[in-house]
Amino acid sequence: MGSRAAPGLLAQLSRAIGRECAQNELRWMRQALEHPPRRIPPTAHALDEMVARRIRGEPLQYILGSQPFGPLHLAVRPPVLIPRPETEDWAIRLARHLHPSPSRPLNILDLGTGTGCIPLLFCHAFPQGSAHSTAVDISQDAIRLAVDNARLCGVELPPDGPLDRDHFPAWNENTFTPILADLMHPAFVRRAGLKPPYDVITSNPPYIPKHQYARLPPSVKDYEDARALLGDGDGPPSALDIPRSERDKGLTFYHRLAELVGQHDLLGPDGVLALEVGEGQARDVAAILDGKTRLRNVDIWRDPWDIERVVVARP
Repeated sequence: MGSRAAPGLLAQLSRAIGRECAQNELRWMRQALEHPPRRIPPTAHALDEMVARRIRGEPLQYILGSQPFGPLHLAVRPPVLIPRPETEDWAIRLARHLHPSPSRPLNILDLGTGTGCIPLLFCHAFPQGSAHSTAVDISQDAIRLAVDNARLCGVELPPDGPLDRDHFPAWNENTFTPILADLMHPAFVRRAGLKPPYDVITSNPPYIPKHQYARLPPSVKDYEDARALLGDGDGPPSALDIPRSERDKGLTFYHRLAELVGQHDLLGPDGVLALEVGEGQARDVAAILDGKTRLRNVDIWRDPWDIERVVVARP
């Protein structure tokens, strides 16, 4: 698309999203067309096509086909949740608190992995042979995308499911094992073939209450999987008796995560649990962990916008 067409495209996009945002997004669109991340081509072939899709409300990341996450460039495609900057912020912060080595590797579990962004960041950040991650999601689309991203990031994919800790010494590389499973299922731990205890458990679960979900913009509701967003889905959650008041606050998955940690010994004695939360949920989630687990050292981390964003707990 030549420069003569750019003013017209800028005017069109400005009417949809505002001039400042339009200027930035046009620049990113051009960059994606001219210099896309390695092996991640944009999903459109011309600037005017990108602008038309953006005006219709499609998220920019799906149009570009990629999203930075720390030092990584990850592929993104609908309906898998697009990694958010607040998730990137705490994942980088947590990685800086961890110091694995090939002689003391970490067993990592990520629940609701989406693109695989969190465990893949760890695999990139840590020395080779020091991080072995298992990444679970209920969505086949998410698992396929996470596999693609592991390959893009050069992370090894063990062929036979989650690694037993006894097998870690046989791997000189960091590993990423994707698992299609429903963490709400009563037999989740067995069906997923998990290999506890884990040194690190992370999750960015669905946490948006239904009344807030109804007010989300179409660019979110029409493109991203509701299962990755909605924290109080219809019907009684499997094997759980959660008060309606808790479900209405989007806390269903935190009760399940606390049950998994508290009753199935998923977290090792020196492990760390990090849960992303929605605005105003951190204190409730900390109370859930206090009531259902033996984790007594609980911190709440704020994101760059000063919102309580992550509950970090240790035994």
